[in-house]
Amino acid sequence: MTTRRTRPSPRPPEGTPAPAELARQARSVLADAVRVARWAAVERGPGAASSIAEARERAAVALDMSADQVRAGWDRARLAGLIELHGETARPGWRLRAWDRDDMAVLRGWVALFDAWSLVHPAPGDVAPAAVAEVVEAVPQVLSLLQLSAGPVLKPALADLLEQRVAELREERCEVPFETRPEPGTGPGADEAPAAALLDWALEGLSAVGALTLECGQATLTPLGNWAVWVKLEQICVAAQSPAGNIEQSAEDMLRGCARLTPGPARAEYRAWLAARTVSSAVAELLAVARGEDALLRGLAFEALRVVGAPAETEVRAAAAEPSLRPYALLWLAEYEGADPDDAADVLTREEATWLWVDTAAAVADHGEPQLLLRHLDSAVQGTVPALLDEVRAGGHPRTVQVLVALAAAHPDPALAKAVRRAAFQVHTGGV
Repeated sequence: MTTRRTRPSPRPPEGTPAPAELARQARSVLADAVRVARWAAVERGPGAASSIAEARERAAVALDMSADQVRAGWDRARLAGLIELHGETARPGWRLRAWDRDDMAVLRGWVALFDAWSLVHPAPGDVAPAAVAEVVEAVPQVLSLLQLSAGPVLKPALADLLEQRVAELREERCEVPFETRPEPGTGPGADEAPAAALLDWALEGLSAVGALTLECGQATLTPLGNWAVWVKLEQICVAAQSPAGNIEQSAEDMLRGCARLTPGPARAEYRAWLAARTVSSAVAELLAVARGEDALLRGLAFEALRVVGAPAETEVRAAAAEPSLRPYALLWLAEYEGADPDDAADVLTREEATWLWVDTAAAVADHGEPQLLLRHLDSAVQGTVPALLDEVRAGGHPRTVQVLVALAAAHPDPALAKAVRRAAFQVHTGGV
């Protein structure tokens, strides 16, 4: 079997609970979201509700939850990757199937929710969007102080830090000091909200996703919040290691085992796995995995099909009729027919290329490091972030909101991060 050496990951802060305990806490935070997602997974077949709104009404009755609870659970399920929307149809996300057995999938789902805290708890309507964006940009500094303090911190101290950080951000952009800049058309007080009020909104949002607790005028990071801040600061990607004995695994487990291998060793694993099966059964199993919700496995499945070569042509050509597989199948066919891999992307329409970009970004967001998501920006056919956002919003990919939230969290440019967050909010509020 192929062996490899891995770089040891930095250790989390002393006292951080084990992943299993953190996952238990994350499951508790997302309990209602999981209930709603599982109900939607069962109800999505023939005879299901004709619209998302009707589905939520039926879920409230079936789950004995209030309409507000169902709506909140539904939104959290989408943001955490438990539900994906394809038009008016809700489908279970890959994390839902892995929820009870894969602690890391649970933690990644919770981190996706953590990144989207400002969508979970929208800002008051009378606060200017610019002020909201500044607070979102400054919150990591607040979280860092909470982690360094390793205990409760009084709100006034956090408000002072928030005000100072926003002032620094404005100074970097050559803008006027915090709480004094007028914005035409917003009305008095909209962007003059004191730091304390904006801090309350941010802390309530972070509390709503389980990142911290609020009590007696103090904020304290939860174990989950402490772990998330560590992950963000260290830019750690925790992923399953390639298991031994891939030849005996199912296609899904084999591909997961190969996910962290470099291309050469991965191809050797694919060849060994394929050699132990009939071509027809292997191709069928790989395409079945590609039809799932995990975008990383979809891409890896087609890499394995490249090793199969000619015997897979008929099935891959048929797969090109399926929207979620079409970009991958067209690239496979172009390369099979002799196109240079660097030029194969020319066979895709702009819409297909954009769909593929979002799908690949979803794989990176789920399984990769933030820097990889930033590098992935360079592969977009649009050439500029504003043009990319316009076409991504119109593309209808079910993972669009999560991809944009992850990209905004990773991007170092405050202006671009703000634009990406705005696009995520627009897709989120307009889709349901």
